[in-house]
Amino acid sequence: MFSLVSPKPRRLRAGVLVVVSLAGLGLPGLAPMAVRAHHSFAMFDFTSTAEAAATVEEFRWTNPHVVLVVKADASPSAPAKLWSLELTSPGNLTRLGWTRRSFNPGDRIQVQFHPLRDGRQGGAFAKATFVASGKVLESNLRAQEKPGLQ
Repeated sequence: MFSLVSPKPRRLRAGVLVVVSLAGLGLPGLAPMAVRAHHSFAMFDFTSTAEAAATVEEFRWTNPHVVLVVKADASPSAPAKLWSLELTSPGNLTRLGWTRRSFNPGDRIQVQFHPLRDGRQGGAFAKATFVASGKVLESNLRAQEKPGLQ
C-alpha cells in the first residue's frame, strides 16, 4: 500500500537541517545563489554620469535591489535601446518616500545614472525627472547601502 507519509520523517527533517545549516555556513555549492549573488559597487563607474531621454519599460520593486528598465533614445538615426538601472532596496526607497508605483510603464523621463564599467547597457540609478510634471526622484545607491559614502 502506498502512503503519502514518509516512514522516516525525523531522518528527512534531520537531513534537511544539515543541508540548510551547511548552506548557511557558506560551503561552496550549497549556499543559495540569491544569498551569494550580492555584489559590491565596483561594477559601476561612479566617476562618470550618463544622461538619456527614456521611456519606462518596467519598474521591478524587488529585493535585494529595485531595478528600473528603460528604453533610452539613442539618436535620431539609431534605434532606442533597453537599459537596466539598479537602485537600492525597496526598504531604503520607502524611507525616501518612493513606492512600487513611483514609475509606471510609458512614463517619459530624463534619467541620470552611473554607467557599468564594462560598457554594457546598465548602471546605477542617480536621478530621474518626469517630462510631463517636472517631478524629480533621486537615489544614491552607495549612500543608501553604506551611509557616508559618496
